[in-house]
Amino acid sequence: MPMWMPRRADFPLSDEQLKFLLKKFDANGDGKLSKQELQDAFKSMGLHFCGWRAKKAVRHADKNGDGYVNEEELNDLVR
Repeated sequence: MPMWMPRRADFPLSDEQLKFLLKKFDANGDGKLSKQELQDAFKSMGLHFCGWRAKKAVRHADKNGDGYVNEEELNDLVR
């Protein structure tokens, strides 16, 4: 896995690169991504409407309904 983090995603990222980038935003280290953590990640990639995207990502990926995206759910989200 690369040990870098782009400031802005101006190029396509591989699934592994995107997962690595998203995991870097797990601020409390609980192994799950909250809506706020996803919003921060999307903002770092230079995406617009980060809050809306994060809400939609959690709604799409959160299969167990706990309000977070865990490791297994992250795989589905990245795909």
